[in-house]
Amino acid sequence: MLQQLSDLLHLNELGGMAILDIAILALVIYQLLLLVRGTRAVQMALGVAGVWVIYILTGPGRLGLPAVHNALGDLRLYIPFAIIVLFQNQIRQALMRIGGNPMSAFMHRREHESVAEEVALAATTLASKRQGALIILERTTGLRAFSQTGIKLEAVVSYDLLRNIFTPGSPLHDGAVIIVEGRIKAAACYLPLTLNPTLSRAFGTRHRAAVGITEESDALAVVVSEERGVVSLAEGGKILEDLDGERLASRIRAALRPRVEARKTGAASDGGAGHA
Repeated sequence: MLQQLSDLLHLNELGGMAILDIAILALVIYQLLLLVRGTRAVQMALGVAGVWVIYILTGPGRLGLPAVHNALGDLRLYIPFAIIVLFQNQIRQALMRIGGNPMSAFMHRREHESVAEEVALAATTLASKRQGALIILERTTGLRAFSQTGIKLEAVVSYDLLRNIFTPGSPLHDGAVIIVEGRIKAAACYLPLTLNPTLSRAFGTRHRAAVGITEESDALAVVVSEERGVVSLAEGGKILEDLDGERLASRIRAALRPRVEARKTGAASDGGAGHA
């Protein structure tokens, strides 16, 4: 069977390096598709592809529309620059992932549990008191550029410390706390705001900063609304609202643990849910 498949794909005619070359290219394309899936970049890519198709169809020997063909021919020169502008967020995110810290995903499991519990407890307590907060948890993408905009702490993550930081009137409450490898790296940090026009106008600056940092990195962002007393979690440019402490802690643990372990746990959960 394998020999027949090999003959069908002409793999015998390809060398080992050629197969490796194809595999790497396929992996790169797959990662790019994962990066833009579910974002506006898909519609932008379809628009660029549509312009290219129209240019080909209006050429000589086809539809024969020289004015349109020539105009689009001139436009082709600017397509690479348009791609850089339109896809700048996706390009930045891809480069940050490549240059990220892969070891941050392998924190000890006890640290995952501790960080998740302390953050969830602090967030729900702050929400019950209508005190706003923004807590960022680093994963594989380094956040040093953002932590340097705040006040360096290098402290162990704890409920009491997070409560004190976000107490109204505290010198550090206005800004974000960044947690790296189980420690509060810095507080009062400035983050980029999302430019997503589809985001609800009900979201204020904290929520837009939470979505913005997760658009540019694979970090998690826990945000507490002081107006509504609601806890939300942002990941991958999307935001999930109205989480209780247990759900928040569970999602943080699943996101921080190594991806292989997370996939196994997720598969086991899906199997159990299927029998319920």
